[in-house]
Amino acid sequence: MRNTKLTKQEKEIENALLQGEYIDIDESEFKRIAEAVASRKKDSVLNIRVNSEDLKLLKRKANQFGIRYQTFISELLHRIAHS
Repeated sequence: MRNTKLTKQEKEIENALLQGEYIDIDESEFKRIAEAVASRKKDSVLNIRVNSEDLKLLKRKANQFGIRYQTFISELLHRIAHS
């Protein structure tokens, strides 16, 4: 068997799996989640100018959530568009 070197994120997932942090879900729930992920596929590019202070604050907020700021901004736009 080959030794595979895992990334830090992969090790965290493996540890969570071994500790029973993941639960089984039924097929319909899995399909619902898969559809939600697919609906958020990014397939367009948007270039905009924003206030530098606003961008700094958005980056700080995204960092607090542990996500990239582009992902954070995309999620904000998605929520506003669907509200």
